[in-house]
Amino acid sequence: MQPRDNCAESSYVHYVTNKSVYVTSPDGLGGKSAIALCLIEALSRQMDSVGVFRPMVRDDNDEVAKALLAHSGIDQTYEETIGVLTDAALDDPEAALSEIISKYGALQDRFDTVVVVGSDYIGAASPTELAFNARVAANLNSPVLLVVSGRDRTPEEVAASVEHATKQFEDLHNHVIGVIANRVDPVSIDQVRAELGTLGLSFCAALPENELLRAPSVRAQFRALGAKFLMGDESALDRESLGTVVAGMTLPNVLTRLEPECSIVTASDRTDLLPGLLAAHSSDSFPNLAAIFLTGGYPLPDSIRKLLDGLKVQVPIGLVQRGTFWTASKLHDLKGSVMSSPRKHAEALRLFHENVDEAALLSALDVKTAALRTPRMFEYQIMQKARSDKKTIVLPEAEDPRILEATSILLRRGVANLVLLGEEDKVRADAAALGFDITGARVQSMHDPQLADQFAAKYAELRAKKGVTIEQAREKMTDPSYFGTMMVYLGMADGMVSGATHTTANTIRPALEFIKTKPGVKVVSGSFLMCMPEQVLVFADCAVNPNPNPEQLATIAISTAATAKAFDIEPRVAMLSYSTGTSGSGEDVDAVAAATELVKQTNPDFAVDGPIQFDAAMDPAVGKSKMPGSQVAGQATVFIFPDLNTGNNTYKAVQRTSGAIAIGPVLQGLNKPVNDLSRGALVADIVNTVAITAIQAQTGI
Repeated sequence: MQPRDNCAESSYVHYVTNKSVYVTSPDGLGGKSAIALCLIEALSRQMDSVGVFRPMVRDDNDEVAKALLAHSGIDQTYEETIGVLTDAALDDPEAALSEIISKYGALQDRFDTVVVVGSDYIGAASPTELAFNARVAANLNSPVLLVVSGRDRTPEEVAASVEHATKQFEDLHNHVIGVIANRVDPVSIDQVRAELGTLGLSFCAALPENELLRAPSVRAQFRALGAKFLMGDESALDRESLGTVVAGMTLPNVLTRLEPECSIVTASDRTDLLPGLLAAHSSDSFPNLAAIFLTGGYPLPDSIRKLLDGLKVQVPIGLVQRGTFWTASKLHDLKGSVMSSPRKHAEALRLFHENVDEAALLSALDVKTAALRTPRMFEYQIMQKARSDKKTIVLPEAEDPRILEATSILLRRGVANLVLLGEEDKVRADAAALGFDITGARVQSMHDPQLADQFAAKYAELRAKKGVTIEQAREKMTDPSYFGTMMVYLGMADGMVSGATHTTANTIRPALEFIKTKPGVKVVSGSFLMCMPEQVLVFADCAVNPNPNPEQLATIAISTAATAKAFDIEPRVAMLSYSTGTSGSGEDVDAVAAATELVKQTNPDFAVDGPIQFDAAMDPAVGKSKMPGSQVAGQATVFIFPDLNTGNNTYKAVQRTSGAIAIGPVLQGLNKPVNDLSRGALVADIVNTVAITAIQAQTGI
């Protein structure tokens, strides 16, 4: 979906002239905290440092501040984030304003920009809060981004709310840069955008209503009802409930009314419904349930409890003392915080990316794209690039919870189409039990007789010269790495990521056997994308070849330069050695010199130099001194190590001592992309590797 919300032409023309942006709303429950989170995400990719400030909060346990501080781009304490309490502001507004300005000043000196999130408009102070927020914004000299609620409002009413709020802020000499209408009925979203476009603001956008973002957690429902936990999976208490269904009829009629992830309310003397409801939850024919609340306070009969104990109940079941009507009304009125779970964070970011023109928004803030390329910016860029032309990636290790969690994240971000190898019922049940949504993934059984026969026949054909029989081929195809690699070979997938539970050899061997290397490429190598604080470098070979000869070293350099280009890194290739230029001699130095000449002869389209020491390649002053006139010295972006011992140790040393993020290994030189994971890989590593594999499939590297 293309963003369609910018109300005026925009381009990056200035560095930040305003040290902050004030995100506020003229009404409560507009979702400004979610917008602030998304704005922080966008700014973190453009700026070296971003801070967060809450001028006024209800109490000393502000959930919005805590959620914003949890963002990985934020580095400050809770105490630094909070201005004053609401009661203090009501008692003495002038003293409160002075305190706010003082605390904000300390943050302003530390960060390139600060996202200021206005107060919440809840309670008796609400009528005066808009005016107080306007005063705070004026005193902080912060441009204002309005967030208005579109829920149960016509397009004209949304525009009127914006006009009224804009006047109040501008009366106090604030600059309102734009507006985001949130929670808008999807049916009228285009009309809302059109109405906002008539207001003359630099920027406007509209986001549709989303039931997940306002859904309460099951734990919050238990708390609100004072329910006693009877049985079920306690980890499921932290999942969201998307609706309430009152079950006051017989089971067949109840089943027709079930909704996805709903909470069931039924009388505690209707325990005859429980086995059927739990069976429906376990069935593929009905949606999963969030919780079951038994009203009226009657205890479970011993016979029913004995039956349920044998069913290994996963759905949380609670006992409520009060009646069905009270319980249903309480649940209907209960709203959850947008900031309460990673699932909601991901959904909010998705809506923002799909409906907001970030370039136009940042331009309205007078933000120019930074020349630096931070790790967060690079991660965002590879995700954007991967989703621009979605490829299909097969993941053979669906039994690993990390793979299932990464799958849910990748699907929610829209990074790639995913195929998981395994038996569908088990894989989906495992994911559901862990709370991961893998609905969009395809699950492929390795026992599919048609594919098993096809794959075995093709493998036997490809390996006939090695004497492989059809029986041996069938045995090979029971190995997930071989099965997944064959899917890639036959075009059923564009790439494969494996290694979370298998060795590197197990991942690479099938690819070497029948995917093979690209024409002219005689060696597969492994590079790491090293995300430094201010730039991204590429190190190779750090994973595959112990002692490459000059020809192999040249091939590794050419493959790594292609990898750099694929990720928009201008390749300036340093062929590393313990000697720079002609200052030293020896067999190892001569090998690097020979490899350098081979690269220069065959690839004049990128800068390459060597032999060169790491400091001369990295540091401009040292490079100028040791190798004057070089296009590479002091500004290298690609570092080719003479052997695996040096490369592997160096990348790990840089990673551990500098705080760099190492993404890889990225396997280079294969006809189709297959990438290996460390068996200690984190979920974030898996997500990044899948995105990189998808980009390799796009670019053909």
